[in-house]
Order: sequence, then C-alpha cells, then structure tokens
Amino acid sequence: MHGEGLMREIRAKDNTVSFLGYGGGGMRAEGGTEDWLDKAAVMGLTEVLKQYKWFKAKMKEMVEHIEAQKPDLLLLIDYPKFNLMLAERVRALNLDIKIVFYISPKVWAWNKKRVPKMARILDKIICIFPFEIPIYEEVGLDAVYVGNPLVDQLGEMGTIKGREEHVLGLFPGSRKREVSKLFPIMIDAAIRLYHRHPELRFSAPAATPVLREKMQEMLDEANLPVEDLIDITEGGSHELMRKAHAGVIASGTATLEAAWLGLPYCLVYKVSFPTYLAARLLVKIKHIGLINILAQEEIVEEFIQGDADPCHIERSLELFLKDAEHRETVQQRLLDTAATMGTPGVNSRAANEVLVLLN
Repeated sequence: MHGEGLMREIRAKDNTVSFLGYGGGGMRAEGGTEDWLDKAAVMGLTEVLKQYKWFKAKMKEMVEHIEAQKPDLLLLIDYPKFNLMLAERVRALNLDIKIVFYISPKVWAWNKKRVPKMARILDKIICIFPFEIPIYEEVGLDAVYVGNPLVDQLGEMGTIKGREEHVLGLFPGSRKREVSKLFPIMIDAAIRLYHRHPELRFSAPAATPVLREKMQEMLDEANLPVEDLIDITEGGSHELMRKAHAGVIASGTATLEAAWLGLPYCLVYKVSFPTYLAARLLVKIKHIGLINILAQEEIVEEFIQGDADPCHIERSLELFLKDAEHRETVQQRLLDTAATMGTPGVNSRAANEVLVLLN
C-alpha cells in the first residue's frame, strides 16, 4: 500500500519516471512491478525457513535483474532483513545507483548494531516515526522524517458519533498463518461473549478473497450458537473500525489504523514457538503494539503467545462493554497518540525525497 501511494506521487511529480521491481497488487497496477506477495508475505523464524530456497532464488533473480537493467535508483520498502541483504549485494556490484530505504527498519526494537552497516550501503533512509531520526544521524546516514503514510491513506476519515453499541470487530490479520492462529481464538471469544450478551454481533473483515474463504471454513467448523453471530466481509476494515463499539486486533499496521479511527481495542498475537523464543532474546522494548510504542506506555492491552486466548479477549472486551468511562478514556488516548503520526502529504514528501536523489 505504501509503495503504491509513493509510486503514484512520484509519477505525478515527474511523468518521465518508470518503474520495475516487486511488490503487491496495488504497485503492479501503478506499472512495471511483479506481484510476489502470495509467497513473500510471511513473518517469523520457522515461517521464513520453510521458504528459504524460494527466497534465495528470488534474491538471485533480483540482483541479476538489477545488474541487467541498471536502474538509476533502488527503492526498498520495509521488509528489512531481505531488503538490507539486497542492498548490500547491489552495492557490491559497483553500479552507479542510489539506494533509498522507505519505512525504516525497527532497529530501535531489535538490533542497533546493524545501523553503521546501513550507513555504508544506503544513500538515504525515509522514516515514519520521529524518534528514529537521531539513531541514523548518529552514524552519518541521511535520514528524513515524513510522517506515517497511513495519514494519507485514511485521509479525512475519522471517528464518528453514534457507534453501533452491539457490534464488535474481529481483525485477525492479513497473513494466512496469523489468521489460522488468531481467528479461531477470536471466534471462541465471540461465542463466550454472546452467552453473556446475546444481543451482540461480530464482524470480521478479510484482507483478500483467499483469506475470506479460509475464515469462512473456520466459521463453518465452529459450533456457533446462532448462525448470524459473525459476519465475514471482504475488505471494509476501515468502515468497521469507524462503526464498531470495540474490537480485538492482530498486532500490526491495523492497530495504528484503529487508533486513528478511534476504535477501542485489545491486541493479540501468536507466532511459532521458536520464533517467540528468538524474539524474547532479541526484542529490546517493552511493548509490541505500535500505538503503545508510539505513546511509550500501554494504552491498549497486549495478549501475546500464551496470553492470546479467548478468556483474555473476553475479559478485555467485556470491560469496554460494561465500563463506558474506561472505553472513552482508551478511545481518547488512542486518538491523541495517533495525532502524532504526522500531517497529510506524507507520500508527497517521501516522493520529493526520492526525486531529489533521482535527479
């Protein structure tokens, strides 16, 4: 999504620019890129190792592609482990090419030791959080803060009055593996809440048609007390965030979107056990929720790994249902923190930074 918006702004400012590379469907629609997300959208130690041969082949393919095409600029978007390896190999080709990284790697959470290496292989890094800038400036890397591109994507859309009191949102994520781990837990929590509040109904947006089908299969296998308890939609997550009374959300970008739109929620996440152990050893920060990191305190409850269970979700959502003051306090704190993500025009500012180097 961020690549699509950035490509559109770059072309609007300079229609002589052409693109080639790899991304998602939105980037492909902007022209010149291959959609590789079906296989590339994985996260975690064991999850990546299962596709190691495929990633190795893709890396070789991309380096050969870049060497043959000799582009003027290599724009890397997020996906830090793969993209930093790609940058290093491209730099070793000694091509006359600028390398820009957009959506800074979360070195402040994992490992700041890689920052000096980034300074050697990158020409510029474009950050979406203001606290990232000093980390890179310290090693002499040209770093610029443009704001969070979610601000552009959500536009003027904000929280609305008159939320539907009996509708709760279930947001299990956009990757197949996280949906497989989290959606059954959310279904169970919904059933538990229904027995205490039979007026409740739940809505769960699927990120893709494939995920909608997978989620529907899980729903068909569940023993629902009423047929219309959970409605699965294709897309529509932002509208649900605007109208739902509260929700439960998989850790990721959706947690920032929900904060911007004023949806009170709790956060859940589960990964494979080896990935969890590795993360416990490597992660240097207290929270994993982006809104909590941005606020530097816990605004929303985080239920990770063993704590990501129906009982914790039920209790957290029950509190939103029963305690209006608690719900309103969380909502206001989310809105206040989200307001620090920057002002509209993020993609335009990022495009300017890219074009300065390109020209």
